[in-house]
Amino acid sequence: MTDLDTLFGLEGRVAVVTGGSGVLGSALARALSGAGAKVVLIARGSELLDQRIRELEEGGAEALAVTADVLDRVQIEVARDAVLERFGRIDVLVNAAGGNIPEATLDETTSFFDLQESAFERVFALNVVGTLLPSQVFGQAIAEREEQLDGCIVNISSMAAHRAISRVVGYSAAKAAVENLTRWLAVDAARVYNGRLRVNAIAPGFFVGEQNRALLLDELGELTPRGRAIVEHTPVGRFGAPDELASTVVWLCAPGSGFVNGVVVPVDGGFNASSGV
Repeated sequence: MTDLDTLFGLEGRVAVVTGGSGVLGSALARALSGAGAKVVLIARGSELLDQRIRELEEGGAEALAVTADVLDRVQIEVARDAVLERFGRIDVLVNAAGGNIPEATLDETTSFFDLQESAFERVFALNVVGTLLPSQVFGQAIAEREEQLDGCIVNISSMAAHRAISRVVGYSAAKAAVENLTRWLAVDAARVYNGRLRVNAIAPGFFVGEQNRALLLDELGELTPRGRAIVEHTPVGRFGAPDELASTVVWLCAPGSGFVNGVVVPVDGGFNASSGV
C-alpha cells in the first residue's frame, strides 16, 4: 500500500509561485513548503516579497525570492535562470499572479457600454498573458527535465468564469480564458511530453484579499451589501480562508494526482452548486 507521504508529499521538488507576495500566493507557498517543496516566490515588488520569504524561512522553509513582472518575458527568463542556478531544477509552477483592476470593474453608475477598452485589455493581460508567459518559460523547463518525474502547472481561475457575476466583466472574461488555456495546454503538453507535464486549475469562490476587501467588507469589518449577497448564496455561509485552497493545490502538484489533467477544481463553499433558492 502506498503511504500518504508518497502520494501527497513534495520532498525534493522545486515549486515556483508567481504573485508570491500576495495573500493567496503566499498561502499556497506555505502549503507547498509544508509538503516538502523548496519554494520560489516571484512578484514585481521586492519589499513585501522579502517579508514573505522571511516568514517562510522562519518556518523552516528553503525559499528564494525573485523580482519579476509576469508580463515581461525577458524578466521571466532571467527569473527561470536564477531558479535553475540555485536549485538546479523546476518541478511545479503555480500561476497565482493576476486579479482585477478598478477601471475594469463597473459600479452602480456605469454599464457595460461605459467599459474602457484599455481597462479590459489590462485585466485580460494581467490574468491571461500573465499565465501564458510563465507557463511557456517555466513549463518548458519542467517538461524538459532529464528525470522522468511528473511535473505540473496549476493556474488560478475564479467563480467569475462560471457565472455571470455583476460588475466584474473584464475579470470574468479573463478567467474564462484562463480555464480554456488550462485545458488546451493540458492536452497539448500531455501529448508532446508523454504525460511529463500536467496542467490543471483551481476556481476559488469568494476569499477576502487586498483587491476586493472594500467591495466585501466595510471599515468596521462588517459585510457590505455585496458581501452579504455573496455569503447568502454560499451554502457554507461564509467567505473562504486562503489556507483552505492549500490542500487542493498540494494535491494537484503531488504524485497522487498523476492521472488528473485538464481539470478546474472549484473551491467555493458550494457557491457554484447552489441555485440560490
